[in-house]
Amino acid sequence: MNAIKLVAIALIVAGALGLAYGGFSYTKDTTAVKLGSVELSVKEKETVNVPVWAGIAAIVAGGLLLVFGGKSR
Repeated sequence: MNAIKLVAIALIVAGALGLAYGGFSYTKDTTAVKLGSVELSVKEKETVNVPVWAGIAAIVAGGLLLVFGGKSR
């Protein structure tokens, strides 16, 4: 399997996951207050929404790479 096929499959999988879940969340540690040697940190939950058009575009791009990416002139 060459690199173009791997990228194409990764795009298709990422696009399908983006359509299925609509986004993802992650936790970020931030320093709220630092007073001398005492430090107060806060965990913030961030959410990233994946637009539907981005998921569809990734699937289409992956499909096009699978069909036309391996052909040489």
